[in-house]
Amino acid sequence: MNQKSRKPAAHRENWRPDGWQDKPARQQPQYRDAAAVDSAVGRLGRLPQLVTPGEIEALKAQIAEAARGERFLLQGGDCAESFDDCTGDNIANKLKILLQMSLVLVTGMRKRVTRVGRIAGQYAKPRSADMETREGVTLPSYRGDLVNRPEFSFEAREPDPELMLRGYERAALTLNHIRALVDGGFADLHRPDNWDLDFVRHSPMEQEYRQIVDSVRDSLQFMETIAGGRVAGSDRVDFFTSHEALHLLYEQAQTHRMGPDGRWYNMSTHFPWIGMRTAEVDGAHVEYFRGIANPVAVKVGPGMSAEHLRELIEILDPMDEPGRLTLIHRLGAGKIEEGLPPLIEAARETGRTVLWSCDPMHGNTEKTQSGYKTRRVENVFSELEQAFRIHQELGSYLGGVHIELTGENVTECVGGASGLTEKDLERAYRSQVDPRLNYDQALELAMRVAGYRLRHGTHRVA
Repeated sequence: MNQKSRKPAAHRENWRPDGWQDKPARQQPQYRDAAAVDSAVGRLGRLPQLVTPGEIEALKAQIAEAARGERFLLQGGDCAESFDDCTGDNIANKLKILLQMSLVLVTGMRKRVTRVGRIAGQYAKPRSADMETREGVTLPSYRGDLVNRPEFSFEAREPDPELMLRGYERAALTLNHIRALVDGGFADLHRPDNWDLDFVRHSPMEQEYRQIVDSVRDSLQFMETIAGGRVAGSDRVDFFTSHEALHLLYEQAQTHRMGPDGRWYNMSTHFPWIGMRTAEVDGAHVEYFRGIANPVAVKVGPGMSAEHLRELIEILDPMDEPGRLTLIHRLGAGKIEEGLPPLIEAARETGRTVLWSCDPMHGNTEKTQSGYKTRRVENVFSELEQAFRIHQELGSYLGGVHIELTGENVTECVGGASGLTEKDLERAYRSQVDPRLNYDQALELAMRVAGYRLRHGTHRVA
């Protein structure tokens, strides 16, 4: 059936964007002034949409291809975006590293790659505790720039509904800059030097990457010589946005009924996901997600039973809609061998075609003796390697990776080609939430996924 002419599915007919408020809602800010909240939500709902239904449906079609093994999903970006980091250089650097990684993946895997940034909306973060205590003073936890501010004071930690408007503005500025770059030839394969980061001069990964760039350039020149002109699609790429749709008032305000079939779309992002802490089948987040027409994802981890996963799939994808549902497993290098097979089997039992993606970051977080939260790159790579093998052995397909990374020159994760140690963490640790892969580590991950044999003693992943 043609999706564009399809009427809204029956399970969405009585759904409304604020219906989640009738369900238990976790990880939501506790605002003091209800009138100020209503005002902010009302104003936010009248602002222009950030993305379009056509873009959302295009991504859904690409995710459907990835679920069939015809594509690969590369999803990456900051653990939590900061309003202060909404600058042209920061946005361009994130785009650069994702473009470089996707070039490596396309060349090595011989598959088209869908590029999705954790960007233009990743402003709210779940917390393990509602309150934080320092030197005998207890204040609300920092929940991301969409909710409150990181400084440890009563004024900064008080949830402020006006920050939802500031989040929208930063997201709009970010999206505008990304679109200008992409449409202006920034992603042209004829000019991959556009993607070089200024601080990268003697990276251990540079030589391998340069060889790939030269190979692509030669191949492109050969094809265009034969064709007598430019190869279609070589001068621009599709780029989509995603974020954890944690703050439900923010998401509700930007949910609109669009198109001839009257489907509800979350217009703040192309690809929202539900985190592990808010994936209850009778909870507010699942209720909100079941009604929107966007492609959606759910993080699944060690605490999720097979029955829980089956219920989530039935609720979120009752019509087995191609490209509708992505499952992002985040189990940890030491737990994936035991934890992943039952989840794959549970999804198979539903009869749905889902896209499986691996988040090898969150299950491998640890804290050093000096108090830094970090991730060991060898554990990240190990979980990815095991994930590919397990899916293959069970007749499944791992069609994506979900990575926290940055285009900044940071030292937040240890190991990798550059050999970072725990002593290096204090040199350039900038994240206020979770540690991210830096340039070397992210590019090495892409090369491992693509199957390149590196000079640094690493081995093939896929």
